[in-house]
Amino acid sequence: MSEQRLDTPLTRLAGVKHPVVQTGMGWVAGPKLVTAVANAGGLGILASATMTLDQLANAVHEVKDRTGAPFGVNLRADAGDAGDRIDLLIKEDVKVASFALAPKQELIGKLKDAGVVVIPSVGARRHAEKVAAWGADAVLVQGGEGGGHTGAVATTLLLPQVVDAVDIPVIAAGGFFDGRGLAAALAYGAAGVAMGTRFLLTSDSSVPDAVKRVYLKTGETVVTRQVDGMPHRVLRSELVDTLERSGRLGGLVRAVRNGARFKRLSGMSWRAMIADGKAMKHGKDLSWSQVLMAANTPMLLKAAMVDGRPDLGVMASGQVVGMIDDLPGCAELIEAIVARAAEAIAAQQALLVR
Repeated sequence: MSEQRLDTPLTRLAGVKHPVVQTGMGWVAGPKLVTAVANAGGLGILASATMTLDQLANAVHEVKDRTGAPFGVNLRADAGDAGDRIDLLIKEDVKVASFALAPKQELIGKLKDAGVVVIPSVGARRHAEKVAAWGADAVLVQGGEGGGHTGAVATTLLLPQVVDAVDIPVIAAGGFFDGRGLAAALAYGAAGVAMGTRFLLTSDSSVPDAVKRVYLKTGETVVTRQVDGMPHRVLRSELVDTLERSGRLGGLVRAVRNGARFKRLSGMSWRAMIADGKAMKHGKDLSWSQVLMAANTPMLLKAAMVDGRPDLGVMASGQVVGMIDDLPGCAELIEAIVARAAEAIAAQQALLVR
């Protein structure tokens, strides 16, 4: 049987076979997973927020050594060395730059002038309108069902708002895990879907198998502000319940300790970390206590995703975790998603009365 294909503005823009994106999950979206997605015809995104500049360069080189297919890198727009990272992407001819926050207009222009496709992630229509006006090539919109930092508006409400508001391709995220979801997103007017939890739970993911089993077994998520002060969807666990019961002072003490650990891990100086904090505070309009608490995120995620200690860390997860019960390879997963989406589209077309 010939391979099913869906031609959308996303596949044409990014040069990929299938309108399926693997999101840039910290500590999860490394060269192994990104390469597997790229070779399967999807758009894999390296997560750079938990990498030093040198580590990012090595990761980009590793992906390029493993595949000739297009891939992307997710960047923190408020990082102190964002300019250096953008220069690296341009030098290495990376196809896509994605952003967890809206990048400045001049950064979008610099990337576009170099031929890099710019895809910011947003959680509100007004943010999509802003980056579209600044020249973004596409926008990824995540509804409240998604894992990690998330908003309160469901994808089924947010997606059509954004599709109607901008004239650039829209990628739907939050609540997607199979071909029926892809077909539904295309029906709403999206150019494709992006998935995090579904790709985390594949055989190509570097997350320890014991942690993957926790995901498959638990299946329940909760939105908490006790990780870093912002709404964060994670798996419910004893640690998360403990964090929820802890007071503000306990959270700040924990953040100071985690900040020191992240400093050692990243090799950053205190001056660099303070500069990053100032940029983060300005970019997200946060208080200094929220900036300080942000140090919790990378270390609590690392404890589970890298060290294999879910009892000591948090596990970001979308609500779709309750629908997942297997660990396929990325090639098998993407092929099944596209085939099922094609079936769903054909079935809907059959309903038309001519």
